[in-house]
Amino acid sequence: MKTIFKMMCIAGAVCLTAGCGSNTQTQNNTSATEVIPTVAVEQVTRRDVPQEVVYSSTVQPFAKNNIAPQSINRIAKINVEVGDYVTKGQVLATMDQTQLQQAEIQMQQAELQMKNNEVEYGRLKGLYDAGGLSESDLDAIELAYNASTLAYNVAKAQYDNLKENSVLLSPIDGVVTARNYDVGDMYSMSAPIFTVEQIVPVKLLVGISESDYSKVHKGDKVNITADALPGKEFNGSINRIYPTVDPATRTFTVEIKVNNEKKELRPGMFARANITFGSNNSIVVPDVAVIKQQGSGERFIYVLNEDGTVNYKKVQIGRRMGTEYEILSGLNDGDKVVTGGQIRLKDGIKVIVNE
Repeated sequence: MKTIFKMMCIAGAVCLTAGCGSNTQTQNNTSATEVIPTVAVEQVTRRDVPQEVVYSSTVQPFAKNNIAPQSINRIAKINVEVGDYVTKGQVLATMDQTQLQQAEIQMQQAELQMKNNEVEYGRLKGLYDAGGLSESDLDAIELAYNASTLAYNVAKAQYDNLKENSVLLSPIDGVVTARNYDVGDMYSMSAPIFTVEQIVPVKLLVGISESDYSKVHKGDKVNITADALPGKEFNGSINRIYPTVDPATRTFTVEIKVNNEKKELRPGMFARANITFGSNNSIVVPDVAVIKQQGSGERFIYVLNEDGTVNYKKVQIGRRMGTEYEILSGLNDGDKVVTGGQIRLKDGIKVIVNE
């Protein structure tokens, strides 16, 4: 029994020794497998960054006129169609001339009566000066002359108004964008006969944040693009700055004028206006260096320290320029930022820089 007990103790000791040796070997293997992350870094610097903002808008005619007579009348002739280009003063349509002819006759009669009274007044004025006519008789003919002059002026004004409304002229150079009646129709004042829009130039209206009010000036250049004309850019300028801010949107309206000599931009097109508000001297980093924190929208960047460790720094980003971000705060000029290998990093960890 003693022999058996000794053999069991020796066996237990051997097993214990073997177990300890195994644990030590496992720990050594674990330490050996720990790998320091390898990262790519890039040194950042400051540079001038244009402060450009793109605004969406719709192309509008520079001027738009609805052409119609002042009163109900029948359309006698139509000279243009939708899509026709017209010039200022061109005859677009002619209305029935009956009322105009009647007004012309009335004006001629009034003119004749005025001239007769004028001759009579001159004759009687001579008699009065010679003492052959009383003052009351002279006053009576003078009153008649003044009344006939007034009647003529009223008749002429009516004639001129009917003439203007019987022959419809285009007030601008533009294109006919609508025709709502045909020859022989009675104009009913429910809609204009024509709509003429000026498209050389055109304009865009954009709402700009009130924080940029002091940065916008009349005459500033603006770059314009349109989805309907891919690959083409148009030069515009700020033509008018509205003086008030919309209290609902906190924006003010800016009118952009585009010459549009080739008539490529058309009213109704969706367009984008690129406006530059000067430039900032800012740090610029590759976009791959910026990490967005899930659930918060905050941005962070790993920065390499001199001792080979990295720190997780919160940054404020500005404009995006292709594959780069403008950094408004959180970095210093000359910092080395991690641009690759961030997935295995955490704050304060030591890294190996991939040369």
